[in-house]
Amino acid sequence: MKKISLRFLQEHTNLASVLDEFAPDLFDQLNNKNHDKTPYSLFVETVEQVPIAISITDKKAKILYVNEEFCRVTGYQPADVLGKNESLLSDKSTPRNVYYDLWHTISKKKVWRGKLCNRHKSGQRYLADLTIAPMLNAQGTITHYIGMHRDITQAHESEKKLINQKLLIESVINSSPIAMVVIDNQDRVILDNHMYKALVTDLDKGEPANYFLQLLRDEMGDLWGQLQTNEQGFHNREFRIEGKGTRKTRWFSCAGNWFIENAVNADAFFENASKQYLVLTITDITRQHRQMEELHIQTLKTIMSEDQRVRSIRETLLGAMHQIQMPMNQIRAAEQIFRHKRDDQHAGLLQSLQQIQQSGEAAIATMQKCIPEILQTAVIPVNLNQILHEVLLLSEQHIFKYGIDVHWQPLSPLPNILGSENRLRILFKQLIDNAIEAVSTSDSSEQRLKITTDADADLVYICIEDSGPGIPIEKRRKVFEPFYTTHPMGGNQAGLGLVIAKEIVNQHKGFIDIDQDYDQGCRFKISFPLHRQEPGRLLQ
Repeated sequence: MKKISLRFLQEHTNLASVLDEFAPDLFDQLNNKNHDKTPYSLFVETVEQVPIAISITDKKAKILYVNEEFCRVTGYQPADVLGKNESLLSDKSTPRNVYYDLWHTISKKKVWRGKLCNRHKSGQRYLADLTIAPMLNAQGTITHYIGMHRDITQAHESEKKLINQKLLIESVINSSPIAMVVIDNQDRVILDNHMYKALVTDLDKGEPANYFLQLLRDEMGDLWGQLQTNEQGFHNREFRIEGKGTRKTRWFSCAGNWFIENAVNADAFFENASKQYLVLTITDITRQHRQMEELHIQTLKTIMSEDQRVRSIRETLLGAMHQIQMPMNQIRAAEQIFRHKRDDQHAGLLQSLQQIQQSGEAAIATMQKCIPEILQTAVIPVNLNQILHEVLLLSEQHIFKYGIDVHWQPLSPLPNILGSENRLRILFKQLIDNAIEAVSTSDSSEQRLKITTDADADLVYICIEDSGPGIPIEKRRKVFEPFYTTHPMGGNQAGLGLVIAKEIVNQHKGFIDIDQDYDQGCRFKISFPLHRQEPGRLLQ
């Protein structure tokens, strides 16, 4: 190989001159590798005009040739670099092991591909995607190196920005105290965060997204499809999740927004293709809900206490009227007997009986006026799980006091019935209080209260059973009669509790009965029809 003259390189910057003078066999080497005989001039023009920075060096990396694109990428003109070492382009920030790998590879007559940090003539760094290929002569000896590189700084920065944005988004999503999940149009989870993953084990409902999607679709009905089609979001959709076993009831609020993502594969290059996704957020509002529930329970206690006071007055007055009415009936019968006899001898007694009867009727009329009225309540959709849950909270103190083991087995979700919340609350408070009292006075070693809810296409079922002494078969029908009580010596109440309970059930077109087959205590079975009444109706 001829010795390179810097003067020659500066005067002969085109590829043809360099090849003719210093590498006359290089073109033949290329042709031998490609097997096809390409016209010499075509090869030269291709290298000159190709939009890739190309440089040809000798075995010691001294630059023999650069093309136009090389000048554009590096900022150096041929006169600046010809005859100089390729290391002129290095920014000196590329790790040494990269250069070691480069020379180790090409020295073994292999092609090296990698990235180097280079410096533009202006002093600005740029990232070069570089390929260096050794050129061999007929004897297989390396004679030259051909380097090809592109400035990929902008692409690298864009890629890094995209990665950083992705990491930032993932960091924000994962640090969020709200469960977030992205779902495709086939209900598959595409992206989620740590809080969502925690729901998988916390809820024990399988894939949480599928569970909440079903709840949302059931609740929203046709509105779901309309919002999805119009890409309109939804928010503040609250759901109560009943706990099983030791798990407590929890509340969640759901919000969602649909968005469209354009496809990025080759198939969608000429024809736009897109997919729809749903960003679903699931917020655990149990703590807030329990705080609100505590306030609600305190309010209910006040309302129930007032209602109980009113009903106690009513019960006392009705009981007194009932007690007065029995001797009054006897007096009325005696008065009629004496009146039919028309005996002057008993005229004074007859007059006295008439006065007593008038006084008694006046007393009954007075008591009748003193009976407090129970306000009418509107009929609205009611979830009996919620009513029973509230009643259990109202009775919580007594349940803990007697160490009663409560088995709460609700059907979730439970269909609504139409009724009066307050009347139904009174109904179940009466039944549960009776059950607590029965268990607390029982000699059984097991103190248990079990409440279950169920439903079919027509009815909602509630079952309340206790491990108390139970009600004897011969007395089971009488407990629903006015002023009958199972308490010894008549107890402290007049015995209207289950009468009121049956009255409330009847007002809701339902049924209440005692399970004849249950012999481990007492089991009340209640059922209510679905949608048998119209909203807006009043119950007294």
